[in-house]
Amino acid sequence: MARPRTHDKRKRILQAAVKVFARKGYHGARVSEIAAQAGVADGTIYLYFRNKEDILVSLFDDLMSEHVQQVKDALPSVPDTENRLRLVAEHHLRALGENRDLAVVFQVELRQSTKFMARFTASWLKDYFALLGGIIARGQADGEIRADLPVKLGTKAFFGALDEMVTSWILGGKGYDLAKLAAPVVDLFLRGAGDGKPSR
Repeated sequence: MARPRTHDKRKRILQAAVKVFARKGYHGARVSEIAAQAGVADGTIYLYFRNKEDILVSLFDDLMSEHVQQVKDALPSVPDTENRLRLVAEHHLRALGENRDLAVVFQVELRQSTKFMARFTASWLKDYFALLGGIIARGQADGEIRADLPVKLGTKAFFGALDEMVTSWILGGKGYDLAKLAAPVVDLFLRGAGDGKPSR
């Protein structure tokens, strides 16, 4: 039987970490528990990661870099702002909606430390916001988004809506398809909540 390749074993450790972090919490989890879940020796973990913090950081670096790259690869063939934003929203919601443990770690454990948040904001979140900001700025140039909307505000508002959808999905405990909320979120972002009628 062939031995697993290095990449496969690293991926298995990260998948195991998601399960352990979601069940025990980041601070309550032990590296030995992650090793046991992954089916590897404790020492094997340290061939790939420096410590428990490095596992968490690597987990989200991998997830978000893959998410951002997939969206970038698909964008050239998407014809307008609405569908570009929907592409981002569907990728975001599907990535977390298909793995509840990952969503719990992303929405809960990641937020337990300002150090973690600062580190992620300076790395993948910066790239994610740049991607969103570029879509919004292009939408303004194309006349599809109002020109007076500050790009940073639009970026954070859109990300915040997606983020809250995931949190509500976790807390609600209902098994609906999270990715189906992508279109309503985009519609609300682009058209607002008003009915277009003049106020009295």
